[in-house]
Amino acid sequence: MAMQTHAGDPGAFAGFDLHRVPSPCFVVDEARLEQNLRVLADIQARSGATVLCALKAFSMWSLAPLVSRYLSGVCASGLWEARLGREHYGGIVETYSAGYKADEMAQIIALSDHIIFNTPAAKTRFLPMIAESGRDIHVGLRFNPGLPMGEDAKYDPAAPGSRLGTPLEQIDAQALEGVDGLHMHTLCEQDLEPMLAIWDHIAPRIRTLAPHLKWINFGGGHHITRADYDREGLIAFLQRVSAETGLHCYLEPGEAVALDCGILVGEVLDVVENDGPNAILDISATCHMPDVIEAPYRPALLGEDGPVLVRLGGPSCLAGDVIGRYAFAAPPQIGSRIAFLDQAHYSMVKTTTFNGVRLPAIAIWNSETDALRVIREFDYQDFKGRLS
Repeated sequence: MAMQTHAGDPGAFAGFDLHRVPSPCFVVDEARLEQNLRVLADIQARSGATVLCALKAFSMWSLAPLVSRYLSGVCASGLWEARLGREHYGGIVETYSAGYKADEMAQIIALSDHIIFNTPAAKTRFLPMIAESGRDIHVGLRFNPGLPMGEDAKYDPAAPGSRLGTPLEQIDAQALEGVDGLHMHTLCEQDLEPMLAIWDHIAPRIRTLAPHLKWINFGGGHHITRADYDREGLIAFLQRVSAETGLHCYLEPGEAVALDCGILVGEVLDVVENDGPNAILDISATCHMPDVIEAPYRPALLGEDGPVLVRLGGPSCLAGDVIGRYAFAAPPQIGSRIAFLDQAHYSMVKTTTFNGVRLPAIAIWNSETDALRVIREFDYQDFKGRLS
C-alpha cells in the first residue's frame, strides 16, 4: 500500500497557469518558501535552538540568499554538499556522512564548522586530522536511539539492524573523548509526539552523558511548517531539554523548509486504453520522483476531481514507471498540462536521466508579485556529461 503524503496543499498554485513554463518543469514559489522560513526562524528565536537547512532535501542554491536570511546555516551529507553550503549559503556548514573517504577528509575539514561521525571508530580515525588543521571544528557523534517510530522501515533510521548511528547504549565517556555533541535523526514527515516519545526513551542516558557534551542535534523529519504541527509544544520541548541537560539544541529540517513550496508540471503525450485510460506523461516516476516507486507513495495532483479514473505514468521503458491512478472530470487530451503538488523537496535532488529522459526545467515564481523566471533548462549535454 502506498504511503499518503502528509502535505499537498495547492496554496497559490491553484491559480497558476501551467502553460507559463516549459514541460516538464519544477516551479518553486519563493513567497511560500519565505513563509516557511519565517516559521522556522520564529522557532529558532523563541526556543533558543539553532535551525539549519538540510541540503539533502532542498539544495536549490538559487534561493540560498533567501534561506540564509532566516536560518543559521546548512547541514551537508558529504563533500559536495558541504562545498555547496560554503559557496552559496551563509552561517554554519555541518557535515555528516555514514562513511567518509580518507582522500576527501582534508577538504571536508576545510569546508565544515561541524563534522559528525557515525561511529566512535570513525571519530578516532579522523580526529588527528581535525586537530592538525588548526580549525575550531565541533565534533559530533551520531547515535541511534533504538526506538523505531517511522511508518516504513525502509525510511526509519532506528529500525532493527540500521547502519545509521551508533546504538546509544554503546556510547560511554570514552567514546565521547574529543566529542562536542550528539546527533540523532529518526523522524520522517512526523509531528511532535514521536519526538517526545523518543526523548522519554533516551533522556536518562543523555542526562548521564550531558556533562561531557555541549550540544544535542535532533536532526530532521520534523514537519514544523505544516499547519497542524504543535509548534508551541516544540518550543517548550527544546527549552526543557536545554534547561534539564545544559545542552544547546539543534534542528536540521529539510522537508519543512520547502513544504508545499513547489509543483512539478507535466504534459500528456499519449493515452493508451488498457484496463482503463493510461495517460503517458513527460514526467517519469523513476526519473523525476523516485520516491513514488521506492517508498512507495502517491503524490497529490493539482485539481484532482471527477468521475474518470486515469492511470498516470512516465515515458520510460520501465513497466513500473507508474505514478498512480487519479480522478479527472474528463479523459485528459494529448497536450493537456497537469501538476503534482509538494515537489520542491526530495524530487529535484533525486532526478536521473535513465532512458535519456529529459530532466525537468527549474523555475522560480513569486505568488505575491506573479514574477516568474525559468532559471535552468537541461539539454543533451547534461545527459551526455554524466556518461563517458
